Amino acid sequence: MPRRCRWWPTWPLVCSKAVAAVNGAAKIVGAHLDRLAIVYLRQSSMAQVRQHTESTMRQYGLVEEAVRLGWAREAVVVIDTDLGVSGRWGVARAGFAELVSRVCTGEVGAIFGLEISRLARSNAEVARLMEFAAITATLLIDADGVYDPADVNDRMLLGLKSTMGEVELHVMAQRLQAAKRAAAARGELRTVLPVGYLHDEAGAVVIDPDAEVQAAIRDLFAAFAACGSAYGVVGAFAGRRFPLRAYGGVWAGQLRWGRLSHARVLGVLKNPCYAGAYVHGRYTSTRRVDPDGSVHTGLVERPRAQWPVLIRDHHEGYIGWCGYLANEAKLAANRTNTGARPPRGGIALCQGIIACGSCGKPMRTNYHSDQRPAYECSGRADRATTPTCRSVAAATVDDAVAARLLAALNPHEVALALAAADAVVDRHHRSGRAAELAVERARYQADRADRAFHAVEPENRLVARTLEARWEARLTALAQAEQALQATREALPPLPDRGELERLIADLPELWHAPTTSNKDRKRLLRTLITDITLLPETDRDKVRIGVHWHTGATDEITVARTTHPGTAKRSPSPAVAMITRLGPNTPTTELAEMLNAAGHTTGTGAPFDVKAVRWIRHAYHIPAPNPYADGEISVAEAAARLGCSTSVVYDWIKTGKLGARRGTGTRLCIAWNDSVEAQCRTRIAESGHLNPAAHRAESRARR
Repeated sequence: MPRRCRWWPTWPLVCSKAVAAVNGAAKIVGAHLDRLAIVYLRQSSMAQVRQHTESTMRQYGLVEEAVRLGWAREAVVVIDTDLGVSGRWGVARAGFAELVSRVCTGEVGAIFGLEISRLARSNAEVARLMEFAAITATLLIDADGVYDPADVNDRMLLGLKSTMGEVELHVMAQRLQAAKRAAAARGELRTVLPVGYLHDEAGAVVIDPDAEVQAAIRDLFAAFAACGSAYGVVGAFAGRRFPLRAYGGVWAGQLRWGRLSHARVLGVLKNPCYAGAYVHGRYTSTRRVDPDGSVHTGLVERPRAQWPVLIRDHHEGYIGWCGYLANEAKLAANRTNTGARPPRGGIALCQGIIACGSCGKPMRTNYHSDQRPAYECSGRADRATTPTCRSVAAATVDDAVAARLLAALNPHEVALALAAADAVVDRHHRSGRAAELAVERARYQADRADRAFHAVEPENRLVARTLEARWEARLTALAQAEQALQATREALPPLPDRGELERLIADLPELWHAPTTSNKDRKRLLRTLITDITLLPETDRDKVRIGVHWHTGATDEITVARTTHPGTAKRSPSPAVAMITRLGPNTPTTELAEMLNAAGHTTGTGAPFDVKAVRWIRHAYHIPAPNPYADGEISVAEAAARLGCSTSVVYDWIKTGKLGARRGTGTRLCIAWNDSVEAQCRTRIAESGHLNPAAHRAESRARR
């Protein structure tokens, strides 16, 4: 925060030497001295603040210069909020914003800085500040003199100095960047290494000699190979610490330990340094402008084909380059926001790869309360289902698809698959052989040009220059041929060993049904051969048609019967339900149960019928029971409605014997009702202080 200047006992000697005389001091008048003098301090980074202390001291020394030029010490304000904050365009600087705000309010008479043109690295911000200063009659003062932005000559000079300063920074940056690119092209530019690597005394990249660090990194890659998920790696490291090499600050170079997070797992898996590769230019800086004019700077990862420098086998790696590419492919396959459907841990085998063949939308997997998954068309949520869209138990589809998968791996099919694998291997060899021959020819021509160049006499410059150019052209052609060969090899997917395939297929059925095989492993195995599953339209609700699309392009169609719901399987037989439907409205429940048992009917579980079973069927099929009330009898609810009281009052009267009732069919209470009974009940209500509060109040007044 800005503060009033204090007495700086070490500054007078420094300032007296630095500013013996100031050009244009006559421009300072009483109107300027009556206002504040602001000393604005800026250094681009905290490293400069820590290491370039002389610059900081010189900037603070400008307080004494302001006092020497006539400002009262209490009228000098120091704004040092931006120490360690870059002056690049778009960087939010609270100190500079306050400086502009104070200038706009007209409370500033002069701004002091080492170089006024370097108050910001952007000419636009400096020009805006000069425009505001010209309007409010604010002076700009640095070591070269006093500038009045309202004076066109001073303004032109400041603009020229700002442009020259910006060009100077650009030239310096270009030189530094060119030197960095040249060193990076040789793999010699020292950059920050990820945890697990160090620079040795010669500057080479070596694996960290700490055995615990090495074990942590290697276990991370092993865990990802086992589970195929970054979150799975985090779970595998639960309760275990992971290393971090600190860079910068007081812990610079120290090894720190902490909890492994998902972001750190992705950082390790995506870093090509762990594959022994040297990379420069993997990220590029981008700028974005908001509608309010603020500029934001960020980093964006470039595609691997656009990396300026990529040197493989630069140093020893924890994994190979092929392993790095495989991990990259796994991570891409796990990104559901791009349409990928990675295998999950649920028991639904076709989750993520099954679609509705009626409307074309994917089918969602819903787990019911009893952990029975079902595939349901997602068009139901959008109310866009077709007449043949349906939901089906996952077990119905999964069992049929798994059986078809295992049946496809019979000895005959395996022989055809191995023959196809041999054909693929031969095709891969032939496609790569052409690139290998091209590299061999380019290497021969490069060696021949090399021999011709070294055979010429050094004094024969005319011939030597031509041969040298030819040699360089041959070397360029050789490099291009080697890159083409490498690209051809990377484009061909790796093929498993034939013996490994035979051993795996021989034990596949046993491996599939083994209790140690997880649901995720079964899904992975399924997706290695099957591309997707389609639930085909079927008008018969008791059948399911399943379309299987194999990776080879072939398709199969499977028709199976739908799995019967456990509740449906335990339903009572139709003849018993028909008998209850026919006799139920006129036959009491107890007699109906006896008639069903006499006819030999049983429930869906095979038990004989009782009162509860008959009542449930009445409720399920909406079959009315016979009227339990005789003439002159009413129910408890009807009696309460006529008297205008609650049913609990009627139940209490029946329990205490004040109101007569009998148990009818279905244990219902039947109340004999007539005018006399109703009159007695109303009298009882009128005399009750609980049911008739007015009577209670009248009785209390009579007693008083």
